[in-house]
Amino acid sequence: MDWFKLSLQLNKFPIQKAKQKLEAIQAIPETDYAHYQRKRRNEIIDYHIQHNAFYREFFNWDGFDDWKRVPIMKKADLQQPMKERLSSTYNPKTAYIGKTSGSSGHPFIFAKNRFAHALSWAGFQDRYSWYDIDLNKSLQARFYGIPLDFYGNIQERLKDRISLRRRFNIFDLSEQKMQKFLERFQKSNFEYLNGYTSAIVLFSRFLEKKEIVLKELCPSLKICIVTSERLFEKDKEIIQQSLGVPVINEYGASEVGLIAFENTNNEWVVNSEDLYLEILDENDNILPYGEEGRVVITSLYNKAHPMIRYDIGDTGILSTSSTLKKPVLEKLIGRTNDIARLPDGKVVPGLTFYYVTKTVIEDNGNIKEFVIIQTDNDHFKIEYVSEEEFSPLQKKKIIDAIGVYVGKNLKIEFERLEILKRSPSGKLKQFTSLIE
Repeated sequence: MDWFKLSLQLNKFPIQKAKQKLEAIQAIPETDYAHYQRKRRNEIIDYHIQHNAFYREFFNWDGFDDWKRVPIMKKADLQQPMKERLSSTYNPKTAYIGKTSGSSGHPFIFAKNRFAHALSWAGFQDRYSWYDIDLNKSLQARFYGIPLDFYGNIQERLKDRISLRRRFNIFDLSEQKMQKFLERFQKSNFEYLNGYTSAIVLFSRFLEKKEIVLKELCPSLKICIVTSERLFEKDKEIIQQSLGVPVINEYGASEVGLIAFENTNNEWVVNSEDLYLEILDENDNILPYGEEGRVVITSLYNKAHPMIRYDIGDTGILSTSSTLKKPVLEKLIGRTNDIARLPDGKVVPGLTFYYVTKTVIEDNGNIKEFVIIQTDNDHFKIEYVSEEEFSPLQKKKIIDAIGVYVGKNLKIEFERLEILKRSPSGKLKQFTSLIE
């Protein structure tokens, strides 16, 4: 039984149609690829000009004749109620609605039409097959967090079962917990790991300390896929030595899907089938291959919500070996996270705060930006930009969420600011630890 395929079909995502479309796109020769991309870009803009009042006003459209004139969308532009951004041809029941993690400090709710979402999953299936991983058959060790409220927890665990995923909860990465992780690998035929880079690095260091190579205990293991956070070369070496399998770099974002995936030749190949990726300078000029700039993405098939020339908040370089059909990401800057260490010895990846933001985010556009700073073992400071001061009830909700996902009896300080401090590259880092 193809459980993953069945789960998508039951949720009305046309995965078979999407796979056929993906194969048709991949069959387009390089010589015709510029025409394909130009046609899709024009069609998606035309669609949203006709059916999306938000985008029509945002574009201030007076006739389209030059791609360079299409305005850049920032995450802050999308921080307003979903009903004001959804295309008139869709509603919350006919579209897929999701939330971004807020890992860049800009959380918001987004929408995708079901075919566009299915096409994203077809892309993942295609890339995983490069390493003999079948999402319908291969068992995944999933190093992610999980919602702890009753409904969210049950829903996520059900999705894990159907999708052949076994969750390794990264909210607590103490040595006692990682010992239990190790015992699970000894008892199961996992074919791959998938999860947050920092959590897998910590687990790999634990294995290194114990002088254990994971594949020797779990011979079925084939690869490790890291995502959501930047993978440093030194960390990659530690993971590969400790796990005994290749480490594959995945780059994606919930609002646009798969952006790039590392192939068997160690090339970080950009998804050019249903996305169009550009590298822009600070003045929004398109940069040639080999030059560093802002990563800007257009979702070519998302009719429910415009993601057109969307500045995702990262900085990168496309290799000079790139072509229109096969762009290669040479370098990506951003998405690094620190680790929180608590007084009781608990170790928590900074990305755990993603689950806090999912708990407290509201679809009203009030929260514009936020960062969380650990100033002492038991002290955290939340700096935020919002239209209104957090009410006592909102602060309590955030404190309660931190108590659930991070730890109890922590001191939480709030400070509302006009602007937040950024790195030299312009990135916001959602979590920073100031302690040793």
